Amino acid sequence: MTACLLVVALTGCAARGEGTGAEDGDKAGGGSGGSVPKRDFGTLKNVCGPGDPKPSEVQGVTGTEIKVGVFTDVGFTKKSEMVDSAKVFAAWCNAAGGIGGRKLVPVVHDAKLMEVRPRMAEACRTDFALVGGSAALDGQGVETRLKCMLPDLPAQSSQVQARGADLQVMANGASLGYNDYAGFYDWLMNEKYKGSGGSVGVIAGDSPVTKIMIDQHTETVEGLGGKVTYTGLYPARGVSDWTPFAQALKDKKVKGLMFLGDWRQLAELLQSLTNIGHRLDWIDSTNNAYGPGFPKLSGAALESQPSYADLSGLHPLEKAADNSATQQILDMFAKYAPDAEVNLPVLRSFSAWLVFAKAAGECAELTRKCVLENAQKETEWTAGGLRAPLDLSTKAAPAPCWNAVKATPNGWVPADFGANNGAYRCDDVSHKYENDYPAPVKLEDVGKSMADLK
Repeated sequence: MTACLLVVALTGCAARGEGTGAEDGDKAGGGSGGSVPKRDFGTLKNVCGPGDPKPSEVQGVTGTEIKVGVFTDVGFTKKSEMVDSAKVFAAWCNAAGGIGGRKLVPVVHDAKLMEVRPRMAEACRTDFALVGGSAALDGQGVETRLKCMLPDLPAQSSQVQARGADLQVMANGASLGYNDYAGFYDWLMNEKYKGSGGSVGVIAGDSPVTKIMIDQHTETVEGLGGKVTYTGLYPARGVSDWTPFAQALKDKKVKGLMFLGDWRQLAELLQSLTNIGHRLDWIDSTNNAYGPGFPKLSGAALESQPSYADLSGLHPLEKAADNSATQQILDMFAKYAPDAEVNLPVLRSFSAWLVFAKAAGECAELTRKCVLENAQKETEWTAGGLRAPLDLSTKAAPAPCWNAVKATPNGWVPADFGANNGAYRCDDVSHKYENDYPAPVKLEDVGKSMADLK
């Protein structure tokens, strides 16, 4: 949905259950004290391990290492989740022997929001592929990426020009042509809070990303039988007083709100709404807010302003004890980055790293073409159990499952959203866009073809 998409950090070690692939003495994140490092992740076997690699003339690949680019906006957002994920995954994978004996070397490209093009040009000169990262304005670099035939397996993608572009595999689903959150919105408007769909508001940070999203969400609400009665834009860097926005929502009698922006700004808006006595039926905080900061900052306002987030089929961190793959990530962070926060972007990033490592490990000769083709063969991708299954072989399909959490003053909790398949609600309502939106960039747009991929 957006690139600056978090969660109560959970501690403790996972039980060494059946099917983990751990040998006696293994630690959750990797071996220590002479023990054999774990090579499996969740249900995925031998994700990383030793081998006998040969010298290579492929860009970013040698006989001993693989240079993989990681995009981030950390210089602008101050959120290091993409960098943290790359660090932790590489440390775990390299401890297990690397990918076929080659060490993973993440190369961080900090776009700082506005520097996507020059950072992409750098990646084109050094990297084998882009993996596990994101940039809010990623559409600005996609033509450069395609011209140099650089594969992309991002944690998430924001702009319509980039999401679903060629040479890209979205490990968390592209849903090209569909709204990711139709089932979630239908549940909020027509099931959980019946009648609220008649007056929905949308507030968004003023950026190229969110302006298109406003149009797409408005179309989706209307397609589900609702109506957007208020739209507001605020400066991307925030506002000092949210009272005028709160009053506008009250004047328009808005019942449900979609907030597309920074969760710190949303927390201030909720307080302003509470102060003027306007209670919303529901707020879609978006999964930007899914982390310990939003409930803590919002506090008691959450008691009168019900706030939810759709996790798009990723298993909730609050229930990590029920899901060995989720718990394994927490254990890996405890070992390799104990001060870092485990959040939703981390889970998305790990899904991308896992599909890359699996695809690369299956290549007799490591090439970009081989990795991309192997990743595109995944028709039931769960990232070892991190998420509900996805078909990565097609971009133009709605995600089959979703799940939601609710914010409380004490943190996030799973919502009662009518799960019908374990932790998820599957085969639910979908919305295919009817209006025209910019299309993702194709190889032919830059004078290239798949024949150029080596």
